[in-house]
Amino acid sequence: MQLLSRLEEDLKSSIEAKKSLTREKKKIFKSIDIICNAIKNRKKIFICGNGGSAADAQHLSAEYIDRLRPKINRKPLPLISLSLDTSHLTACCNDFSFTEIFARPLGALGSNGDVLICISTSGNSKNIISVLKLAKKMRIKTISFLGQRGGKAKKYSETNIVVDSKNVARIQESHIFLGHFILEEVEKKIFKR
Repeated sequence: MQLLSRLEEDLKSSIEAKKSLTREKKKIFKSIDIICNAIKNRKKIFICGNGGSAADAQHLSAEYIDRLRPKINRKPLPLISLSLDTSHLTACCNDFSFTEIFARPLGALGSNGDVLICISTSGNSKNIISVLKLAKKMRIKTISFLGQRGGKAKKYSETNIVVDSKNVARIQESHIFLGHFILEEVEKKIFKR
């Protein structure tokens, strides 16, 4: 019986975390427009995060480059994960610092008008803050999927979508939902389906 109670409690907290996103609807709709406009103007979308958020960034990148919905075949879209290259990641950590692992590739590949999506449950990771600061200098638009109260990242990101939860697992579940929702809506707008 205790296991069933814990399951029900976790399901309830997961639903509540996702429901909190309805308070962020204007920022979600704005993010859809920002990404659509960038793609229509042949700009690139970059995405990054640490740990589970890095996995979410790679997951969303794969679905945009390949296919998001099983029955919709369309041209690939430019969503580039900044955490894919292990040679770069290890060299950067060894030669510079962990703080620069996202800023270095963004500095090499990004340009004015591109978009950076940061995923962070706390909003306080030094490498997220570093890449957001660089994006601002490079005139790259920024969108952040955050948790808890948004952390320091809120100060450096233009559009902040904050999941109202302190539970990291619930925040991550909401972030992947958010990524799927936004990217599917962008895909529908671009391909009119």
